[in-house]
Amino acid sequence: MHHPIATIARRYAVPAAPRVRDDRGDVPGWVLVTVMTAGLVAVIWGVADDQLIDLLRSALNSVRN
Repeated sequence: MHHPIATIARRYAVPAAPRVRDDRGDVPGWVLVTVMTAGLVAVIWGVADDQLIDLLRSALNSVRN
C-alpha cells in the first residue's frame, strides 16, 4: 500500500539542477601570481642588468660566428 503523501511528493519532486562549473579559475590568485612574477623579473633585472646584457650579447655573438 502506497502512502498518499509519498505519491504526491514523488509526483511534484523536482530534480536538483546540476551545479554550473566555473572554469574561470581563481582570478585573484592569477592576479597575485602575475604581479609577483612581474615584481620578481623587475628585481632580477635591476640587480643583474649588466650581466644579462653581457649574456645576451655573448649568446648572439656565438650564433653569428
